Amino acid sequence: MSFQTHHHSLAGAQALDQECKIRSTREDFSLPPSHNGKNQLYFAGHSLGLMPKKARTYIEEELQDWERFGVEGHFHARHPWLPYHEFLTPSFAKLVGAKETEVVAMNTLTVNLHLALVSFYQPNGKRRKILIENNTFPSDKYAVDSQAQFHGLDPADVVVQLKPRAGQMTVSTEDIIAQIEELGDELALVMLGNCNYLSGQCFPFAKIVEAGHRQGAKVGFNLAHGAGNLKLELHDWNVDFAVWCSYKYLNSGPGGLAGSFFHEKHCLDKNLKRFAGWWGHNKQTRFQMGPHFDALPTAEAWSLSNPPIFQLASLRASMEIFDRVGMTALREKGDRLTSYLEWRLLEKNPGLIEIVTPAWSAQSQNRGSMICVKVKTKPQHLLEQLKEKDVILDFREPDILRITPAPLYNTYEDVFHLTEIIHESLKGQKA
Repeated sequence: MSFQTHHHSLAGAQALDQECKIRSTREDFSLPPSHNGKNQLYFAGHSLGLMPKKARTYIEEELQDWERFGVEGHFHARHPWLPYHEFLTPSFAKLVGAKETEVVAMNTLTVNLHLALVSFYQPNGKRRKILIENNTFPSDKYAVDSQAQFHGLDPADVVVQLKPRAGQMTVSTEDIIAQIEELGDELALVMLGNCNYLSGQCFPFAKIVEAGHRQGAKVGFNLAHGAGNLKLELHDWNVDFAVWCSYKYLNSGPGGLAGSFFHEKHCLDKNLKRFAGWWGHNKQTRFQMGPHFDALPTAEAWSLSNPPIFQLASLRASMEIFDRVGMTALREKGDRLTSYLEWRLLEKNPGLIEIVTPAWSAQSQNRGSMICVKVKTKPQHLLEQLKEKDVILDFREPDILRITPAPLYNTYEDVFHLTEIIHESLKGQKA
């Protein structure tokens, strides 16, 4: 994407904001104040999204109904608690490109990952390898390692990481496919993130699913950095399963409820191994309290318990915004914002930084809204300067800044002020 010289100015950034189709959604969020009375420059939506203003109202409604009805709130609350999680189902389906029967709001992210791995990591004979990404988030590594150990296997033997080329953090599509083919009939599962948490690289979902299935493996994704960030078509891509959290791009609040996708071909398989709980049981007979589990023919079959209502309420407040905007418009603005950020960073700080996230491409979705920047000189000094200026972003040792202009609430003017602060801090340093 290209920008004009005049866009380097504050007035140019403000003009871009005026042209933006979804700029009004900023008013739906509470922006943290700074010590000088202005708003903080908040670029940490990849870690914790900001609070939708309606979250307070929706949670307060549930508190009032609890106070008013007690246990009868399951049936008589303004939004009855018994089916409350179903109010999120249409939104989740649109969010990830799924049928409504393929998604469910439940649990937390790693709990959902373990429940999926119970069903989809079934080592047999020499087919026991799990392919994960390099620079994987530690929780994912702990999860797959422990699943291997659960099956009596040594993670060092069966857990395989993607192999970047020398000196690179990202892995090309060709190299990913080649590694899948190399593992061949030893491969039981491909379990990747979506946007890598350290490089920002987005993986080519459809090609990976096709390659993994061609080798007889199952393929699933951790969408912690994808749900609410990327345009997804999980059903059409024939993904076996996917899990995601909701406190990052989905703005549901700290520790917010997570989600899961299971392709309908697996939902209809009553013989598929899973850990069971009563919320996954046939709804028509659930309260007969029978001794035998009768799995629902939907993603809800993986549910274990009735979900927390207050968390669902805050998530509902956010998903209403996503429903109104749509992922196509959100991603279009996100791509423009990140390209503007990248353009200003490189133009103003030549030789002092490196963008490790792949460059935007019109041909492929190779990144989302997070840009990972390697700072070549005095990264800690820059971090201190940013904190002094009330900039909230993320730093990963030894030299990576993770910056996310979230399209629902960040603006071009935000990006302008951020890049000015970075430039002033790096000015005078030598590459």
